[in-house]
Amino acid sequence: MSFLHAIVEPGFFSSSVIATALVIGCLTAVVSAVVGTFTVLRSQSFMGHALSDIGTTGGAAAYLAGVPTLYGFILINLATSGFLEALGIKSKKERDVATGVILGGALGLASLFLYLDTTNTSTSGDTMNLLFGSILTIQSSIEPLFIALAALALMFIVATYRQLLLASLDPDLLRVKNRSPQLAGIAFLVALSLAVAMSAIAIGTILSTALLIGPAAAAVRLGKNMRSVFVYSSTIGVLSIFFGVLLSYDSYNWPPFHHGWPVSFFVVSIIFITYLVTLFIKPRSKSYSPAHLDTPRSTDV
Repeated sequence: MSFLHAIVEPGFFSSSVIATALVIGCLTAVVSAVVGTFTVLRSQSFMGHALSDIGTTGGAAAYLAGVPTLYGFILINLATSGFLEALGIKSKKERDVATGVILGGALGLASLFLYLDTTNTSTSGDTMNLLFGSILTIQSSIEPLFIALAALALMFIVATYRQLLLASLDPDLLRVKNRSPQLAGIAFLVALSLAVAMSAIAIGTILSTALLIGPAAAAVRLGKNMRSVFVYSSTIGVLSIFFGVLLSYDSYNWPPFHHGWPVSFFVVSIIFITYLVTLFIKPRSKSYSPAHLDTPRSTDV
């Protein structure tokens, strides 16, 4: 018990603010773990990063309009994903180019909205929260919405799991079965949009890519099948959130400033260190690829 008191400041487990932060953070971590796994397998990390940055535009616009920033994140990410899907670009190279162009335009708008936000409020606090997250200031009333978003994102993944997995690992087999990967692709983009929006609220738009990609990338290296990858990824994400919140809470008493450090810094640092550790535990060989994971049999699709 004395050891626990040495690493956990009094009031941590009894604080309603901490409880809300852990609920929101853990929900986000699990959704990001599942969606992030497919993001890594589909080699769409840039898409995940782009949606995180594009979400800044929606969040800033929502704040400027006086509505919850979460709605702005969700709407602009869904709109961007839908627009890219409507373009019908199949080449990964061309899709990355289109994503980059959209990202550039969105960041231009984001700079305008953030400037107007700062000018109107005469403070940079809200802008900092938008960019770097504010999980310790989230009201408990938003928990039901986060639960609904998490359930919706996971539902899209579960509903198209086999086709999505096959499209990620062996798209040629999916074409042989005369199944279009478009439905799975749309479901994935919706889930990705929701995951990025949730992560942006938890640790900020700039750092949300770390929670989406980091745990999944480490898990793919460690897991022998999809089930173990999901377990590893979720565990890494949840533990990163828990210890990130804990360290941020403890840091209020750290010298020399005695001022709390941001949760997002600790979360991203833990994820980064964890990924580095996996490089030594399981070095990447020339033959290593996501194909070592289980692929659905052709009769299952």
